[in-house]
Amino acid sequence: MKLLSLTLAAMLFSGTAYAETTLTLYTSQPPEQAQQTVDAFEAAHPDIKVQWTRNGTSALMNVMRAEIEAGQVQADVLLVADVINLGELKAGGHLMAYKDAPVDAYDPATYDKDMMFFGTKAITTGIAYNTKIAKPVSTWNELLTEENRGKIAVPSPLYSGAALNHLHALINDPAIGWSFYEGLNDLGIVPEGGNGPAIKAVASGAAKYAIVVDANALRAKADGSPIDFIAPKDGVSFITEPAAIMATTKHPKEAKLFIDFLLSKQGQELAASQGNLPILPGVAGPEGFPKMEDMKLLGYDVDNAVKTNEEVRARFADIFGL
Repeated sequence: MKLLSLTLAAMLFSGTAYAETTLTLYTSQPPEQAQQTVDAFEAAHPDIKVQWTRNGTSALMNVMRAEIEAGQVQADVLLVADVINLGELKAGGHLMAYKDAPVDAYDPATYDKDMMFFGTKAITTGIAYNTKIAKPVSTWNELLTEENRGKIAVPSPLYSGAALNHLHALINDPAIGWSFYEGLNDLGIVPEGGNGPAIKAVASGAAKYAIVVDANALRAKADGSPIDFIAPKDGVSFITEPAAIMATTKHPKEAKLFIDFLLSKQGQELAASQGNLPILPGVAGPEGFPKMEDMKLLGYDVDNAVKTNEEVRARFADIFGL
């Protein structure tokens, strides 16, 4: 009996020592990148498992709003495309501040001043084109020609966070503005889906051009697709794929470790290996990527974008009849 009791005690102790915490991650990363990120984090923290769900940022936010309204928030951590949606969650009191996040080496422009979300990489949106059937352009408005009717793939800001960020950036620039999107509509362009389908359309020749993030285009080019990427001289939009912790998390310690990993040198090197520009100084970016200092960045007031976001989305949907 004594031996049995000791054995049971040892088993219980062992179970406690190797107990795992499960974090739930909602992310807009491409599936293969999301799995790489989770695998790398779990390798660094074998006592933490990550259950992840992937969708476009706007689609994920619709899920989050429904969960918040029902009082059944599932996600512990978010890793999504843009700051607008996270700004909305912040304004609603749904994010947890992480005051001690390791951001000393980071540019303050890459994280929230109240320490509620943190940029993890640099992603610009420019123009991809099929080198076999299209010629390079140097500005956004050069796309708006009759010969491109129905041949421009455009992700929808009603689905994609990067596209939503891009929309706000372009309409904030008086030289581009809403007239650019009205011009796309005049050419029979129907925005839909995310960056993945858009780049596939260009690679296959179904589209001549696509408005996409740099990494998608340059990864496809490196894999042999007849694609090249243009950073228009009148500017590119710019996002940092921020991460945030939900205020409702039951695992704040583990969630903070996930943020720490993304901001660590290892996490930034992983971002670079996945074909993204790291934002931690001293970590080299992928070969062939445009340098940040060589591009004009199109910014906008995030707080104002949060306030006007529903109006902007509604006007976009009205233009395209969505």
